[in-house]
Amino acid sequence: MRKIAKNLKGTVKYRQIVASIKQIGLIEPLVVHREKGSMGQYMLLDGNVRYEVMKDLKIDTVKCLVALDDEAFTYNHKVNRLSAIQEHFMIMKAVKSGVSETKIADALDIDVAQIRKKRDLLVGICPEAVELLKGKKATSATFVQMRKVIPMRQIEMAELMCATSNFSASYSKCLIAATPTEQLVDKECSREVEGLSSIDMARMEREMDSLAKDFKQIDEVHGKNVLNLVIAVGYLKCLLDNARVVRYLAGNYPEILTELQKVSESRMLEADMDQ
Repeated sequence: MRKIAKNLKGTVKYRQIVASIKQIGLIEPLVVHREKGSMGQYMLLDGNVRYEVMKDLKIDTVKCLVALDDEAFTYNHKVNRLSAIQEHFMIMKAVKSGVSETKIADALDIDVAQIRKKRDLLVGICPEAVELLKGKKATSATFVQMRKVIPMRQIEMAELMCATSNFSASYSKCLIAATPTEQLVDKECSREVEGLSSIDMARMEREMDSLAKDFKQIDEVHGKNVLNLVIAVGYLKCLLDNARVVRYLAGNYPEILTELQKVSESRMLEADMDQ
């Protein structure tokens, strides 16, 4: 079992786990693996902090997941963290189910004001922009900036953030700075950014407008291009299933055969089709 750092019990994360287990019990089970050559002995693969919390709370029995493989990489590395939007929907679902905001705050060991802030995260954000950013790492500060513009611009901002994989508040502020005045909710709202002159702002606005148009154009043709390539690769696979064709290429053009086989075995196009 992995040792816990001595200063861990003083961290916010540890206090939140303590509060959560006290209020609603263990949500995420511990993951264990049966030790070879021993009866009833298990190795803890994931959940060291939760285990330490339950020891402090004098909890003797909990449900565990029994892993078939003795490896902790999957549990420690391949864990999906909740996005701000997912947190919002979970809180809304809990509130609709009758759970009070105070109880949710107690379970997460945070102030009620923080729960209300998460609850109101998407107020003023259009559904199309929410759908684009669902599952992305957009922060609450990003949505604060997005509320400053009209729905159409919100969608454009979401598309640009997805295209660049940049969901930071600083990037969203730059997008606001490059937004035409007529697309702002408050026309009197200042778009000034520290270090940028009015000339720089005007140039940025033109460049962002050009970038948005280029992005839409590329987005329109990308799907068609990928589909054409998938069809071409399918035809190539049919050719390589023909033994006579493979023998001919192997005898006369072995380098070309190698490259064609690499193309036919590629999974990149399948990933693009799934997106």
